[in-house]
Amino acid sequence: MKPIETIMRTAPVIPVLVIEDVAHAVPVARALVAGGLRVLEVTLRTPVALDVIRAMRSVEGAIVGAGTVTDPATLKASIDAGAEFIVSPGLTERLGAAAVSSGIPYLPGVANAGDIMRGLDLGLTHFKFFPAVTSGGLPALKALAAPFHQCQFCPTGGITLESAPEWLGFGPVLCVGGSWVVGKGAPDVTAIEAAARAAAALSDTPGL
Repeated sequence: MKPIETIMRTAPVIPVLVIEDVAHAVPVARALVAGGLRVLEVTLRTPVALDVIRAMRSVEGAIVGAGTVTDPATLKASIDAGAEFIVSPGLTERLGAAAVSSGIPYLPGVANAGDIMRGLDLGLTHFKFFPAVTSGGLPALKALAAPFHQCQFCPTGGITLESAPEWLGFGPVLCVGGSWVVGKGAPDVTAIEAAARAAAALSDTPGL
C-alpha cells in the first residue's frame, strides 16, 4: 500500500482547514484528533498557514498536511514547515515532478481524464477529485473511474456530512475532503469534536 493510500484510509473524512490565527491551530487539531479525525489538511490560503502546520505537528496523533499547494516553491516551503503530505487543487507536470521527486505522499487534484492521465504518467494513482460537486458530482467520478480502474480518489468540494455517505459508498473513493467540520473564526472545540465524531462515524455506515 502506498503511503498516500495509508493516509487516505486513516479516516473517512479529511478536514479541509482555513486557519487565520496560529493561536487556533493546536485547539483545533486537538479537537479533531479527539473526535477521530487524525488527518488534517491545512490549506495555504492564509499568511499563517505554514506556522499553523508547524503548530499542529506538536499535537499527538495528528497527521498534518498542506493543501492548496500550487507550485514547487510552496511545495518546498510546506515540506520545510513539517507537512507530512501534500494536496494540490490541480496537477501540472512541474509540480507533479517536484512532488514525486521529494518522496512526500502527494494527492493532486484532478477533474477530467486528461488530468488523471498526466498523473499516471508521473506514476501517481491516488487523486483528489476537485471540485467534486461542480465537476459533475458522483456520476462524473463514476464515469472517470471506469477506464482508470487502478486509481483511487478523495472527492473534495461541496461535499457535506449528509452527502458524504453516498460518495464513500463508491468503491474507488477512500475518503472525502470536508470543510464543514471546522468553521471560520474562533474555534468552538466542543462543536468541532462533535462534528469530527460524526464525520469519523461515517466509516461505520452500513454498506461502506
